Amino acid sequence: MRKQTRSILDELSNIGTSKNTELVLESRANHIINSAINLLNTIKEQYDEPEAAELERRLLNSIRNQDPDKFIRGLRKVNESK
Repeated sequence: MRKQTRSILDELSNIGTSKNTELVLESRANHIINSAINLLNTIKEQYDEPEAAELERRLLNSIRNQDPDKFIRGLRKVNESK
């Protein structure tokens, strides 16, 4: 009997297909949430309280409505008023 061997390339290609999608989702969510927290903290440091509250509201609405331009428009509006 001959023992069947696999190449290193076969092994590497099989690693990618065996990823646990739940862990990938958890990792991506963790990174996104931490980035959003850092962004909100930066906004609070850089802008006055009413402007920071407006930008935070726009950020959350942008995520909810899946429209990143909504936040960008608000940011430009606040920056132009300075």
